[in-house]
Amino acid sequence: MKEFEKMISGRLYSPADPQLEAYHLQRMALCQQLNQTSLLDQTKVNQLKEELIPSSKGQNLGLFLPFYCEYGSNIHVGKECFINYHCTFLDVAPIRLGDGVMLGSGVTIATPCHPFLPQERLAAHYPDGYHDLEYAKPVTIEKNCWICANVTITGGVKIGAGSIVAAGAVVTKDVPANSLVAGVPARVIRQLDEKDRINVWQTYQENETPRSLREKERG
Repeated sequence: MKEFEKMISGRLYSPADPQLEAYHLQRMALCQQLNQTSLLDQTKVNQLKEELIPSSKGQNLGLFLPFYCEYGSNIHVGKECFINYHCTFLDVAPIRLGDGVMLGSGVTIATPCHPFLPQERLAAHYPDGYHDLEYAKPVTIEKNCWICANVTITGGVKIGAGSIVAAGAVVTKDVPANSLVAGVPARVIRQLDEKDRINVWQTYQENETPRSLREKERG
């Protein structure tokens, strides 16, 4: 297997491989170019966005710049996703966003992993040269999740459909569907249910402050 194939499949790989290193730099340069493009030139912004994240073509991805990633080609988005300012996707392993996923500003999704022991983690002399060996674990966020501002999601995590991750949480393990999670490390606070409904259209039409049934019951 080539180093790129090893990398995205979760095997140990060498980031110093010349072919992989060249591709890595090319993709990061493309990300840099996107971030330096004027927002007034939306045609160019959309062109570069689809070049950086090929899966976004035709999916109506909302992306507020700046946005940072390592490859972009390892990001797989569904329909109508939204990514707010200053998000960072370390997409060494695949990152998958289901339909309707919303990410607040400053979210970090970090798939890379390193060996725990220093003598295995640091660069060393191997038969093919002096370098380190790394690996990565994928992240999946299923449809209709809301990941709030400044959340960190680590490699190997799957967040179930319809869940909310509260601002500032650090998610290190799987999240069940329709859950509200918060904290460092993140833990399940409760399940989301009909008491969370705020009747958005009626509330909007009546120009009222949004309050869920749960909030109204509290007085």
